[in-house]
Amino acid sequence: MKEIYVSTDIEADGPIPGENSMLSFGSAAFSAQKELISTFCANLETLPGAKQDSATMRWWGRHKKAWEASRKDLKSPEIAMKEYVKWLNGLSGKVVFVGYPASFDFTFIYWYLMKFSGVCPFSFAALDIKTYAMAMLKKGFHKTTKSTMPKRWFDTSKKKHIALSDAIEQGYLFCNMLTENTK
Repeated sequence: MKEIYVSTDIEADGPIPGENSMLSFGSAAFSAQKELISTFCANLETLPGAKQDSATMRWWGRHKKAWEASRKDLKSPEIAMKEYVKWLNGLSGKVVFVGYPASFDFTFIYWYLMKFSGVCPFSFAALDIKTYAMAMLKKGFHKTTKSTMPKRWFDTSKKKHIALSDAIEQGYLFCNMLTENTK
């Protein structure tokens, strides 16, 4: 079964799932040949009893358009995560979570999937774009940043902090790296 790379970006009101809320998420499913197969996104209602992190909210204060975009057409996490599982299961291949940084985005996605749907189609694993770049560039982790990556890997470089837009951008970045690494 072929792999489908599901580039995913989340936006949250703090650093910890459960204590803080995931506000929105977007996923873009790509083939290894850089074909954008399908997308999914949802803006979520905040969790009952969760709180907003003050440092994160100061950051949101500097990104008002992105904040406003994440607060439109809200869905309950229960509905959104069940729809997301259905979408993931409908993709024609074995799904691989891809993120930048995967350690942050996957933590929220995994927590929300388990809490609200009881399953995670990604299993327990996530592919981190920065770590992949580190290995390709043979650089230290902290010396590997988007600014030190080759420009040829990027189709665009305008992070908007809107989950689906960022997921698509990161998906193209990953596919360009994958193509170069598997030639």
